[in-house]
Amino acid sequence: MDEQDNRVTLTVNNLEYGGWKSVEISADLERQFRTFKLDITWQWPGQTTDQRIKPGDPCEVRIGKDLVLTGYVFKAPIRYDGRQISLTVEGSSKTQDLVDCAATNRPGQWQEQPLLTIVQALAMEYSQMVVNEIPETARLTKHTIVPGETVFQSIDRLLSLLRVFSTDDAEGRLVLAKPGSGGRASDALELGKNILSANAPMDYSQVFSEYRVIGQQKGTDKQSGAAASEVESVSADLTFKRRRTTVINEGTQLTFELAQQRAQWESATRMGRALTTTYQVQGWRQSNGDLWRHNTLVKVKDPVLGFDEDMLISKVTYSLSAQGSVTTLQVAPTHTFDASPAPAKKT
Repeated sequence: MDEQDNRVTLTVNNLEYGGWKSVEISADLERQFRTFKLDITWQWPGQTTDQRIKPGDPCEVRIGKDLVLTGYVFKAPIRYDGRQISLTVEGSSKTQDLVDCAATNRPGQWQEQPLLTIVQALAMEYSQMVVNEIPETARLTKHTIVPGETVFQSIDRLLSLLRVFSTDDAEGRLVLAKPGSGGRASDALELGKNILSANAPMDYSQVFSEYRVIGQQKGTDKQSGAAASEVESVSADLTFKRRRTTVINEGTQLTFELAQQRAQWESATRMGRALTTTYQVQGWRQSNGDLWRHNTLVKVKDPVLGFDEDMLISKVTYSLSAQGSVTTLQVAPTHTFDASPAPAKKT
């Protein structure tokens, strides 16, 4: 493969910088913005003028011709001694503003609106675009901004209720994502072939035998009082050997249907996260030349951990060091991010 295919470039103010000593670029389904950290030499390859990169500068990061991040530089510390000058550039996707900045919409309340409409309104306060990959959702009875919460905290309350997840894309847009919408990896992750190492925490500390979702809904002309306003639903997993119950108090207006779906989703996703595993492979590209990408399905063949199935790549990190280029892939069972997983076993 041509070395230019894996050349990492940072474009700032129409100037292209390269010559990195080390690289780390990450994209994660459970994080709303991508990040990068690049160590460079003071003398820019192919550039004769001294042009400083400053925090706040808009930027793009590419691997070869592939755009992998659009956002801003937020940190550019300089270090030097008697022998050399070095500069580290760190930055993130445009969507970091949604995570850091307050929700300021006025009025800060929506009634009988679908999820997409509310998310677009919240994101537009910071000129952020939203890409929708999910089917149309039910209209929410009511959503109100909590004073002091960030844009994404407000959005996340909606996502949890409707069992949707979001991430960003290479162009720096917020994506209401569908699991596996990035397609399928051409290569499998296979022990004895391309897996360099694996790390499987197998952490079941947040897995329970019973998930209870409670909340409230408005009464109607036909129904009123506690019988109408108090909502509760339970999802139980008989495969869990001892009794462990968790109660999730949903602050948003809740229906019985939403409560049941949320309980089933909690059961499926928490078990999926317990099985989340991290693999490392050599290089950044697959055998067909495509980059490893998050939100893609990959066949995992790992007899040590008992995997022989399709899993979802939930996080990808490209790194370059003295040891060469490595991709770190976090994979999880496909139902971990499914909005409507198969119903859990009932008692």
